[in-house]
Amino acid sequence: MFAPIRFHASEWLSGGVHLIIAAVALHDDTGALWPYALAAMAVVSFFAWIATYRRYRHIHDLPTSRVASAAQGYVELFGRSEQLPGVPVLSGVTGLPCCWFRYYVERRGSDDKWEYVDSGVSNAQFALVDGSGQCVISPEGAEIIGARKQAWREGDYRYTEWLFLPDDPLYALGEFRTGGGASLELDERADVGALLADWKRDRKTLHERFDFDRDGNIDLKEWELARLQAQREVRRSHAELRSRDGVHILAKPRDGRLFLLSSELPDQLGRRFAWWSVAHLLVFFGAGAGALFLLL
Repeated sequence: MFAPIRFHASEWLSGGVHLIIAAVALHDDTGALWPYALAAMAVVSFFAWIATYRRYRHIHDLPTSRVASAAQGYVELFGRSEQLPGVPVLSGVTGLPCCWFRYYVERRGSDDKWEYVDSGVSNAQFALVDGSGQCVISPEGAEIIGARKQAWREGDYRYTEWLFLPDDPLYALGEFRTGGGASLELDERADVGALLADWKRDRKTLHERFDFDRDGNIDLKEWELARLQAQREVRRSHAELRSRDGVHILAKPRDGRLFLLSSELPDQLGRRFAWWSVAHLLVFFGAGAGALFLLL
Protein backbone atom coordinates (compact mmCIF):
# COMPACT_ATOMS: atom_id res chain seq x y z
CA MET A 1 0.00 0.00 0.00
CA PHE A 2 2.81 2.38 0.86
CA ALA A 3 5.91 3.25 -1.15
CA PRO A 4 8.81 5.48 -0.15
CA ILE A 5 9.02 8.96 -1.66
CA ARG A 6 11.82 9.40 -4.18
CA PHE A 7 11.72 13.17 -4.04
CA HIS A 8 14.28 15.81 -3.37
CA ALA A 9 13.99 19.53 -4.03
CA SER A 10 17.19 20.10 -6.01
CA GLU A 11 16.66 16.94 -8.10
CA TRP A 12 13.03 17.61 -8.94
CA LEU A 13 13.36 21.36 -9.44
CA SER A 14 16.48 21.17 -11.61
CA GLY A 15 14.90 18.47 -13.77
CA GLY A 16 11.71 20.49 -14.13
CA VAL A 17 13.61 23.65 -15.05
CA HIS A 18 15.64 21.73 -17.63
CA LEU A 19 12.43 20.47 -19.26
CA ILE A 20 10.95 23.98 -19.37
CA ILE A 21 14.12 25.39 -20.93
CA ALA A 22 14.22 22.58 -23.51
CA ALA A 23 10.53 23.07 -24.35
CA VAL A 24 11.07 26.78 -24.99
CA ALA A 25 14.07 26.05 -27.23
CA LEU A 26 12.16 23.38 -29.18
CA HIS A 27 9.41 25.89 -30.03
CA ASP A 28 11.97 28.03 -31.86
CA ASP A 29 12.16 26.60 -35.40
CA THR A 30 15.35 28.54 -36.19
CA GLY A 31 17.40 26.85 -33.48
CA ALA A 32 18.85 30.20 -32.44
CA LEU A 33 17.80 29.71 -28.82
CA TRP A 34 19.70 26.45 -28.23
CA PRO A 35 23.07 28.00 -27.23
CA TYR A 36 21.33 30.12 -24.60
CA ALA A 37 19.11 27.22 -23.52
CA LEU A 38 22.16 25.01 -22.98
CA ALA A 39 23.91 27.81 -21.08
CA ALA A 40 20.85 28.19 -18.85
CA MET A 41 20.79 24.43 -18.22
CA ALA A 42 24.45 24.58 -17.24
CA VAL A 43 23.75 27.35 -14.72
CA VAL A 44 20.81 25.42 -13.22
CA SER A 45 22.91 22.25 -12.96
CA PHE A 46 25.76 24.14 -11.30
CA PHE A 47 23.53 25.44 -8.49
CA ALA A 48 21.83 22.04 -8.19
CA TRP A 49 25.30 20.47 -7.83
CA ILE A 50 26.17 22.92 -5.04
CA ALA A 51 22.95 22.04 -3.15
CA THR A 52 23.33 18.29 -3.60
CA TYR A 53 27.07 18.21 -2.81
CA ARG A 54 26.44 20.28 0.32
CA ARG A 55 23.97 17.63 1.51
CA TYR A 56 26.39 14.84 0.68
CA ARG A 57 29.18 16.47 2.70
CA HIS A 58 26.89 17.00 5.73
CA ILE A 59 25.86 13.34 5.73
CA HIS A 60 29.32 11.95 4.92
CA ASP A 61 31.40 14.10 7.31
CA LEU A 62 29.22 14.14 10.43
CA PRO A 63 29.50 11.07 12.72
CA THR A 64 26.29 9.57 14.08
CA SER A 65 25.71 10.50 17.73
CA ARG A 66 23.75 8.71 20.43
CA VAL A 67 20.99 10.74 22.04
CA ALA A 68 22.31 10.22 25.56
CA SER A 69 25.85 11.38 24.71
CA ALA A 70 25.27 13.83 21.84
CA ALA A 71 27.09 17.14 22.06
CA GLN A 72 25.14 20.37 22.04
CA GLY A 73 24.98 21.85 18.56
CA TYR A 74 24.81 20.40 15.06
CA VAL A 75 24.46 16.60 15.17
CA GLU A 76 23.42 13.52 13.22
CA LEU A 77 21.06 11.04 14.93
CA PHE A 78 19.63 7.72 13.82
CA GLY A 79 16.93 5.68 15.55
CA ARG A 80 13.21 5.12 15.16
CA SER A 81 10.25 7.48 15.22
CA GLU A 82 7.77 7.45 18.05
CA GLN A 83 4.73 9.49 19.08
CA LEU A 84 5.01 11.64 22.19
CA PRO A 85 2.63 10.73 25.03
CA GLY A 86 -0.56 12.71 25.32
CA VAL A 87 -2.21 14.15 22.24
CA PRO A 88 -1.80 11.71 19.31
CA VAL A 89 -0.93 12.86 15.79
CA LEU A 90 -3.36 11.58 13.13
CA SER A 91 -2.74 11.95 9.40
CA GLY A 92 -4.62 14.76 7.70
CA VAL A 93 -6.61 12.61 5.23
CA THR A 94 -6.77 8.97 6.34
CA GLY A 95 -6.64 9.62 10.08
CA LEU A 96 -3.85 7.06 10.64
CA PRO A 97 -1.83 7.43 13.86
CA CYS A 98 1.52 8.82 12.74
CA CYS A 99 4.47 10.96 13.78
CA TRP A 100 4.43 13.33 10.78
CA PHE A 101 2.25 13.79 7.70
CA ARG A 102 1.87 15.87 4.58
CA TYR A 103 -1.08 15.67 2.17
CA TYR A 104 -2.19 17.12 -1.15
CA VAL A 105 -5.72 17.05 -2.55
CA GLU A 106 -6.68 17.66 -6.19
CA ARG A 107 -9.99 17.66 -8.12
CA ARG A 108 -10.55 16.84 -11.77
CA GLY A 109 -11.85 19.97 -13.50
CA SER A 110 -14.18 20.40 -16.47
CA ASP A 111 -11.17 20.45 -18.82
CA ASP A 112 -10.08 17.03 -17.43
CA LYS A 113 -7.06 18.60 -15.67
CA TRP A 114 -6.26 18.17 -12.00
CA GLU A 115 -6.77 21.32 -9.93
CA TYR A 116 -5.42 22.09 -6.46
CA VAL A 117 -8.00 21.81 -3.65
CA ASP A 118 -6.17 21.56 -0.34
CA SER A 119 -2.86 20.64 1.26
CA GLY A 120 -1.33 20.53 4.70
CA VAL A 121 1.69 19.49 6.71
CA SER A 122 2.15 18.50 10.34
CA ASN A 123 4.41 20.58 12.57
CA ALA A 124 3.54 18.57 15.69
CA GLN A 125 6.51 17.36 17.70
CA PHE A 126 7.39 13.67 17.87
CA ALA A 127 10.30 11.62 19.17
CA LEU A 128 13.43 9.90 17.88
CA VAL A 129 14.44 6.94 20.07
CA ASP A 130 17.79 5.19 19.62
CA GLY A 131 18.14 2.88 22.62
CA SER A 132 20.21 5.32 24.64
CA GLY A 133 17.46 7.88 25.05
CA GLN A 134 14.73 9.97 23.46
CA CYS A 135 14.99 13.25 21.54
CA VAL A 136 12.00 15.48 20.77
CA ILE A 137 11.90 16.35 17.06
CA SER A 138 10.43 19.73 16.12
CA PRO A 139 9.88 19.19 12.35
CA GLU A 140 8.98 22.73 11.29
CA GLY A 141 11.30 23.83 8.49
CA ALA A 142 12.79 20.37 7.90
CA GLU A 143 13.60 18.88 4.52
CA ILE A 144 11.77 15.54 4.43
CA ILE A 145 13.12 12.62 2.38
CA GLY A 146 11.91 9.02 2.15
CA ALA A 147 8.58 9.35 3.95
CA ARG A 148 5.98 6.70 3.13
CA LYS A 149 3.71 7.72 0.28
CA GLN A 150 0.26 6.61 -0.76
CA ALA A 151 -1.96 8.03 -3.53
CA TRP A 152 -5.52 7.13 -4.46
CA ARG A 153 -8.63 8.46 -6.18
CA GLU A 154 -12.19 8.83 -4.97
CA GLY A 155 -14.54 10.00 -7.69
CA ASP A 156 -13.25 13.28 -9.08
CA TYR A 157 -10.73 13.71 -6.26
CA ARG A 158 -7.12 12.56 -6.06
CA TYR A 159 -5.36 12.30 -2.70
CA THR A 160 -1.65 12.00 -1.95
CA GLU A 161 -0.32 11.51 1.56
CA TRP A 162 3.21 11.21 2.98
CA LEU A 163 3.81 9.77 6.46
CA PHE A 164 6.36 8.94 9.11
CA LEU A 165 4.72 6.13 11.05
CA PRO A 166 5.59 5.06 14.61
CA ASP A 167 8.55 2.66 14.67
CA ASP A 168 9.82 3.78 11.24
CA PRO A 169 13.61 4.22 10.87
CA LEU A 170 14.45 7.88 11.41
CA TYR A 171 17.60 9.73 10.37
CA ALA A 172 17.95 13.34 11.49
CA LEU A 173 20.38 16.21 10.97
CA GLY A 174 19.77 19.35 12.97
CA GLU A 175 20.56 21.50 16.00
CA PHE A 176 20.57 19.48 19.21
CA ARG A 177 20.07 21.09 22.57
CA THR A 178 19.20 19.86 26.05
CA GLY A 179 17.26 21.72 28.69
CA GLY A 180 14.56 21.41 31.28
CA GLY A 181 11.13 20.49 30.05
CA ALA A 182 10.02 24.02 30.84
CA SER A 183 12.03 25.21 27.86
CA LEU A 184 9.87 23.27 25.38
CA GLU A 185 7.98 25.51 22.94
CA LEU A 186 4.46 24.06 22.86
CA ASP A 187 1.50 25.56 20.99
CA GLU A 188 -1.61 24.95 23.10
CA ARG A 189 -4.01 26.49 20.59
CA ALA A 190 -2.70 24.40 17.69
CA ASP A 191 -2.71 21.19 19.74
CA VAL A 192 -6.28 21.79 20.94
CA GLY A 193 -7.39 22.37 17.34
CA ALA A 194 -5.62 19.19 16.20
CA LEU A 195 -7.21 17.14 18.98
CA LEU A 196 -10.71 18.46 18.17
CA ALA A 197 -10.14 17.67 14.49
CA ASP A 198 -9.18 14.11 15.48
CA TRP A 199 -12.34 13.78 17.55
CA LYS A 200 -14.49 15.04 14.67
CA ARG A 201 -13.15 12.26 12.43
CA ASP A 202 -14.40 9.64 14.92
CA ARG A 203 -18.01 10.83 15.02
CA LYS A 204 -19.29 7.79 16.93
CA THR A 205 -16.95 8.33 19.86
CA LEU A 206 -17.49 12.09 19.72
CA HIS A 207 -21.26 11.64 20.09
CA GLU A 208 -20.86 9.06 22.84
CA ARG A 209 -18.74 11.50 24.85
CA PHE A 210 -20.43 14.85 24.20
CA ASP A 211 -23.96 14.38 22.81
CA PHE A 212 -25.46 14.66 26.27
CA ASP A 213 -29.09 15.05 25.17
CA ARG A 214 -28.74 12.14 22.69
CA ASP A 215 -30.43 14.01 19.84
CA GLY A 216 -27.81 12.89 17.30
CA ASN A 217 -26.23 16.37 17.02
CA ILE A 218 -23.44 18.23 18.78
CA ASP A 219 -24.89 21.67 19.51
CA LEU A 220 -22.88 24.79 20.36
CA LYS A 221 -23.03 24.18 24.12
CA GLU A 222 -21.88 20.56 23.75
CA TRP A 223 -19.13 21.59 21.35
CA GLU A 224 -17.89 24.18 23.84
CA LEU A 225 -17.73 21.45 26.49
CA ALA A 226 -15.75 19.28 24.05
CA ARG A 227 -13.37 22.19 23.44
CA LEU A 228 -12.84 22.68 27.18
CA GLN A 229 -12.16 18.96 27.62
CA ALA A 230 -9.65 19.03 24.75
CA GLN A 231 -7.96 22.02 26.37
CA ARG A 232 -7.69 20.14 29.68
CA GLU A 233 -6.17 17.08 27.98
CA VAL A 234 -3.66 19.18 26.04
CA ARG A 235 -2.63 21.12 29.15
CA ARG A 236 -2.17 17.86 31.05
CA SER A 237 0.01 16.49 28.23
CA HIS A 238 2.05 19.72 28.06
CA ALA A 239 2.50 19.74 31.83
CA GLU A 240 3.84 16.18 31.69
CA LEU A 241 6.37 17.11 29.00
CA ARG A 242 7.49 20.25 30.85
CA SER A 243 7.92 18.36 34.11
CA ARG A 244 10.69 16.21 32.66
CA ASP A 245 14.33 17.02 33.33
CA GLY A 246 16.98 16.89 30.63
CA VAL A 247 14.69 17.06 27.62
CA HIS A 248 16.63 16.68 24.35
CA ILE A 249 15.32 18.67 21.37
CA LEU A 250 16.34 18.60 17.69
CA ALA A 251 15.17 21.55 15.58
CA LYS A 252 16.05 23.71 12.60
CA PRO A 253 19.58 25.13 13.03
CA ARG A 254 19.62 28.83 13.77
CA ASP A 255 22.70 29.32 11.57
CA GLY A 256 20.87 28.12 8.42
CA ARG A 257 22.57 24.74 8.09
CA LEU A 258 20.72 21.75 6.68
CA PHE A 259 17.78 20.41 8.71
CA LEU A 260 16.97 16.97 7.34
CA LEU A 261 14.62 14.15 8.39
CA SER A 262 14.50 10.85 6.52
CA SER A 263 13.47 7.23 6.91
CA GLU A 264 16.44 6.13 4.78
CA LEU A 265 19.72 4.81 6.18
CA PRO A 266 22.59 7.35 6.31
CA ASP A 267 24.80 5.32 3.92
CA GLN A 268 21.94 5.04 1.43
CA LEU A 269 21.27 8.77 1.60
CA GLY A 270 24.94 9.60 1.20
CA ARG A 271 25.27 7.40 -1.90
CA ARG A 272 22.18 8.93 -3.46
CA PHE A 273 23.44 12.48 -2.99
CA ALA A 274 26.89 11.48 -4.26
CA TRP A 275 25.40 10.09 -7.50
CA TRP A 276 23.22 13.15 -7.96
CA SER A 277 26.23 15.41 -7.44
CA VAL A 278 28.07 13.58 -10.22
CA ALA A 279 25.00 13.75 -12.49
CA HIS A 280 24.55 17.50 -12.00
CA LEU A 281 28.25 18.08 -12.61
CA LEU A 282 28.16 16.07 -15.86
CA VAL A 283 25.15 18.05 -17.10
CA PHE A 284 26.92 21.29 -16.15
CA PHE A 285 30.02 20.48 -18.18
CA GLY A 286 28.08 18.87 -21.04
CA ALA A 287 25.55 21.68 -21.44
CA GLY A 288 28.24 24.33 -20.99
CA ALA A 289 30.45 22.75 -23.63
CA GLY A 290 27.48 22.46 -26.00
CA ALA A 291 26.61 26.14 -25.52
CA LEU A 292 30.20 27.23 -26.25
CA PHE A 293 30.37 24.99 -29.33
CA LEU A 294 27.17 26.49 -30.81
CA LEU A 295 28.19 30.07 -30.01
CA LEU A 296 31.70 29.83 -31.47
